[in-house]
Amino acid sequence: MTGADRLDRDLEALLRRRLERGLYRRRRVVSGPQGPHLRVDGRDCLGFCSNDYLGLAGHPGPAAAMREAARRYGAGSGAAHLIVGHTAEHGALEEELAAWTGRPRALLFSTGYMANMGVINALVAEGDRVLEDRLNHASLLDGGWLCRARMQRYPHVDLSALERELAAPDAGRSLIVTDAVFSMDGDIAPLGALADLSDRYGADLMIDDAHGLGVLGPGGAGTPAELGICWQRLPIYVGTLGKALGTFGAFVAGSNTLIEALIQRARTYVFTTAPPAPVAAATRAALRLAREESWRRERLARLVTRLRHEADRAGLPLAPSRTPVQPLLIGDPREALRLSEALLQEGILVPAIRPPTVPAGTARLRITLSAAHEPGDIDRLVETLARHYRRSAA
Repeated sequence: MTGADRLDRDLEALLRRRLERGLYRRRRVVSGPQGPHLRVDGRDCLGFCSNDYLGLAGHPGPAAAMREAARRYGAGSGAAHLIVGHTAEHGALEEELAAWTGRPRALLFSTGYMANMGVINALVAEGDRVLEDRLNHASLLDGGWLCRARMQRYPHVDLSALERELAAPDAGRSLIVTDAVFSMDGDIAPLGALADLSDRYGADLMIDDAHGLGVLGPGGAGTPAELGICWQRLPIYVGTLGKALGTFGAFVAGSNTLIEALIQRARTYVFTTAPPAPVAAATRAALRLAREESWRRERLARLVTRLRHEADRAGLPLAPSRTPVQPLLIGDPREALRLSEALLQEGILVPAIRPPTVPAGTARLRITLSAAHEPGDIDRLVETLARHYRRSAA
């Protein structure tokens, strides 16, 4: 038996186990722009599965800005930011992101995953500790596990447990890390109380606002703005560009000193190719729309309210959330997958989220809304989902 044969044998056994447990994942092929109405695997679908919260991913404005920038800059950046990959478009976008989030400076990263990995590894070292909410996004958890510091997880938004950890003797520095809006539950972290704890125990505080930026706060400035917390109390802010802004990439915002330190020490910034300038140009156009067109957030909020009201009337127990992330807990991953497939047969695409994305026993349908949805789309979803959910419960 060759090495390739042995490897395939072992991997095939692993894949069979995943399939038997309802954990196997398959990609879908989308034809056409993002939006509520999608052509997926050759079938027309009404989608409730995108993070395109403001409906900007398929908007003609950012696309036109991308085309114009591609004419001027070409398709690729050619190098890392610190070589020759950093253009005027990147610099202008960083300034605009800093102003939007009310912080002195911002630094672009190629992906949100790279931002979280890079920041955590740049700020802690051996002998330090990272304290993370148990339901943090995988990129935050991986950043904690793969850094040289000691990784500790506290139960979801359990501030008493976190304080016990902070009060325990420890020689190094402590970094508290949390999602601002939790990506699979849609609930909001108690950022004010976390800032109090970080001040009390001299810990640093990092938040990932991937699902709050653009959606919450005046002008879409994010969860801290929604809660009225000044940036100095939440000094390390990570935002993404691929959700409410509808483009691609991520950034970190904070003090001038923080950004300079990350430029020197964040390996996922230093040692990777910069995002293409046309992506930065498209993001600048999307940012202007997000700031100026407040009707998108207002419409989105109304749709969330409508979904929750109609779901309650239909007996669908959505998890508590006032954000566009609206989970319907199922429990068993195979049942969640069956329910998702039943919806797809009727032309509605809602993904089944299963371990390891969520903890064992908490498989769910993750319903996400966009400002581009219509009220009738919500009604169709609830009617169809209620019919299949009752059948599942029976």
